[in-house]
Amino acid sequence: MKLGVYGGSFNPPHLGHLHAAIAAARFLGLDQLLLIPAGIPPHKQLDEPGAEHRAAMAGFMAQQAALETGIPVRVSRMEIERGGKSYTADTVRELHEQYPDDELWLLMGTDMFLTFQDWYRPEEILSYAGICAFGRSEQDTEELFSVQRNYLSERFPGARIATMVLPNLVEVSSTELRGMLPRGGEHLMPQVYGYILREHLYGTNFDLKRLTLEELRPVALSYLKAKRVRHVLGVEQEARRLAERYGADVEKARFAALLHDCTKKLELNEQLALCARYGIELDDLERRALKLLHAKTGAAVAREVFGAPQDVCDAILWHTTGRPDMTTLEKVIYLADYIEPSRDFDGVDTMREVVYADLDRGLALGLKMSIEELEGYGSPVHQNTRSAYEYIRNQLGE
Repeated sequence: MKLGVYGGSFNPPHLGHLHAAIAAARFLGLDQLLLIPAGIPPHKQLDEPGAEHRAAMAGFMAQQAALETGIPVRVSRMEIERGGKSYTADTVRELHEQYPDDELWLLMGTDMFLTFQDWYRPEEILSYAGICAFGRSEQDTEELFSVQRNYLSERFPGARIATMVLPNLVEVSSTELRGMLPRGGEHLMPQVYGYILREHLYGTNFDLKRLTLEELRPVALSYLKAKRVRHVLGVEQEARRLAERYGADVEKARFAALLHDCTKKLELNEQLALCARYGIELDDLERRALKLLHAKTGAAVAREVFGAPQDVCDAILWHTTGRPDMTTLEKVIYLADYIEPSRDFDGVDTMREVVYADLDRGLALGLKMSIEELEGYGSPVHQNTRSAYEYIRNQLGE
């Protein structure tokens, strides 16, 4: 198995890191990739934030890289937990001991590659791993790369050395990037920027209860797994269109859409802990059904963390089960979640046509389909869903 190793301070991880990791994984045909945040880099002084925050931000990069490459990508805390200065020689030796049959590849940027001979025990590194360097363009780097490849090959016979070109590679000084953060998240994944804002890192000091929609979006995305980002952004788009068509408050619809799945990734024990923290009452089915809990905990987080008004919280609260006599905003969020552009299931096109022709008939169809799907799986249907369906049918005279 080919195992890629990409280390760095990741302070913070930016789009250049992400694109390089993805391109190198494809170029080398990696089977797995490890991102390794340094504990204490030997060549630089790290100020705040601490290693835990850097590892958490690297986690967003890992999820996105895994999504785009289709291979496992995970964050290793080995250098953080080892303590002391984080020497690559120690890391690759430890990885070789853990994965003795794997082919290790160490990923690095241009500057690191051109000074590799000056690293701590470079010969030991090359005895365990190949090195793969990436540069911005062939014109900028190939002349330097070819000289360095020849030099390292002569100095370290048998070394595995690969270089590659990354057109449009984002090359930004981490110091400059950190200085820009209070003014915006340029060069960062939205989830990373959102994490920085909600944790008040690098001098950012946004009031989470007074965020604009543009400020809220990356923060909301930082609560999600990478695979759910597309869905939530689709719900925001759909909620805006439905709100405009049916007269709901567009800003509130988008606000609710961005936060409707903010606790979706939590496990049952974490959901129950939030319920206890916020005094959320649960019935017997909700205590057992993980899928039902994120609407309740999400509404509480929207209220307590982001200062959402009650009607927005209610739209989040009812977006999974529905309820009798739903407001227009609640219907908009329920249906936007159902028919957003990335949804692809039998009957979704018909569902979209009905929703845009008549909101209430669309709601009735959505509730009916939900009940039939759950019953088809042999899963219990929450009473609120059945009551909502009966109520809307009566309103339609059916």
